[in-house]
Amino acid sequence: MNYSNNILETIGNTPLVRLNNITKVVPALVLAKIESFNPGNSVKDRMALKMVEDAESDGRLKPGGVIIEGTSGNTGMGLALAAIVKGYRLICVSNDKQSKEKFDVLRAMGAEVVVCPTAVAPDDPRSYYSVSKKLSEETPNSWYVNQYDNPSNSVAHYEQTGPEIWEQTDGKITHFVVGVGTGGTISGVAKYLKEKNPKIKIWGIDTYGSVFKKYHETGIFDENEIYPYVTEGIGEDILPENVNFELIDQFEKVTDKDAALYTRKLAREEGIFAGNSCGAAIKGVLQLKDHFTQDDLVVVLLHDSGSRYIGKIYNDDWMIKKGFMEK
Repeated sequence: MNYSNNILETIGNTPLVRLNNITKVVPALVLAKIESFNPGNSVKDRMALKMVEDAESDGRLKPGGVIIEGTSGNTGMGLALAAIVKGYRLICVSNDKQSKEKFDVLRAMGAEVVVCPTAVAPDDPRSYYSVSKKLSEETPNSWYVNQYDNPSNSVAHYEQTGPEIWEQTDGKITHFVVGVGTGGTISGVAKYLKEKNPKIKIWGIDTYGSVFKKYHETGIFDENEIYPYVTEGIGEDILPENVNFELIDQFEKVTDKDAALYTRKLAREEGIFAGNSCGAAIKGVLQLKDHFTQDDLVVVLLHDSGSRYIGKIYNDDWMIKKGFMEK
């Protein structure tokens, strides 16, 4: 018989799929690592489980404990799966920019959801960073995950995602392109791939309103770069410890409008029903097309599923209201 003992054992080993239409203008072979095939429908399942298991092993997370995390939704879903299987209570703290579907899914999976305002500074007591920390201090037998600075986040991708990509491409990968939020995916994969072949280029996709690109290029944390943006899942107004800037060769910024439009294009041109940051990653590849040759093999990681964005990216009225589409 061939079966898994629980849902957590199905995490990982996601498919690598050739893009045939949306990247036609790119001379290289472009392959998409489709992370929505994970049971929680995103790449975050990998690091959520790794962070829980590491916290269990060193005693930070005790039997019957409470898991508390600031999450835009996908990490929360991964943590919810782990909490269900392992018997923990989960409190997710998020911001009001996130899609309603993300909150509905978390609640459906038994998580408690606390929603905070987006347009406040990270150190504001109302921010989801601050509220998460405060809840963890006030809640008995709790563990604050802190995915931004938790090293298990990037280790998960060093141990799993990187090796999968290397093996699936027979070591022929020349470029890895991925949206950057907490930094765990890009840093963990980059560390593994560059150990295998230092010539592999690692390109991070950023958004306007985020600090990553300028900081990478100048070493300056410029608060003037920070302003509200629509794209979910990438960019930050802080510098997470999981972002290893030394491993990243280049950042490319993509607009909110392009991220949304190319997310929809992915569905209609490739049959890949993906999330908001996936459109940004694809548009980033297209913006960088002049850097590729016909001998290159590009892997672009698609973080999550479109199911979290039905009321936004895939809703014509919302797209028109945002000015991303005309009536």
